[in-house]
Amino acid sequence: MDNTGTNTTTIVDALTKAIVEHRLHPGTKLAEQKLADHFGVSRTLVRQALFQLSQNRLIRLEPARGAFVAAPSVNEARQVFAVRRMLEAEMTRAFVREATPSRIKSLREHLARQKAVLKDSKDAAQRIELAGDFHLQMARLLDNDVLVQMMVELLSRCSLITLMYQKDTGPEFADDEHEALLDAISERAEERAVQLMDEHLQRLESALTFDRKIPSNDISMALA
Repeated sequence: MDNTGTNTTTIVDALTKAIVEHRLHPGTKLAEQKLADHFGVSRTLVRQALFQLSQNRLIRLEPARGAFVAAPSVNEARQVFAVRRMLEAEMTRAFVREATPSRIKSLREHLARQKAVLKDSKDAAQRIELAGDFHLQMARLLDNDVLVQMMVELLSRCSLITLMYQKDTGPEFADDEHEALLDAISERAEERAVQLMDEHLQRLESALTFDRKIPSNDISMALA
């Protein structure tokens, strides 16, 4: 392929997409030379990209061993969900208070598109990604760039956690719970909406199995 113009951002974006879409699994070694060959760039550029990804907690850098896709521990997984519950409770309150007909309509349209895509899909990775998109869309509609950035990081880390610890299928209940949450928002039922969001996130966490073995994958296959 033509790699003219490839820069650090291009590499970061490609690796992030592969990780979040579960094409690069937790624990996968990210060999600098293999990545440099794939993107047609220097190892220095790859190193810069890997450092950026380590700042976002999507990969870990180990002295003398190299870079690996992050493999969150059970304790870290529980902490990430705890932070999500705290953050998204306040996000839900803000959304109820600042809800406008256009924002509610946008969220309903997003949910409808999500349900249409997933109607016949049994792809667990796709289900997890689209379920997370609903939460990210709420943040975007609040026009708060800092919140969006925080949600992007949390959802990315949740994708890794879910890949490692989920059962064989994704959360079949997510669509119905999103719809119930949206109904509460539409009715301006703030406390009910917050409760539904908290219960939804707790159920996502309880659906995980924390004694799973970590899967592995190959860089060439993931980035092909």
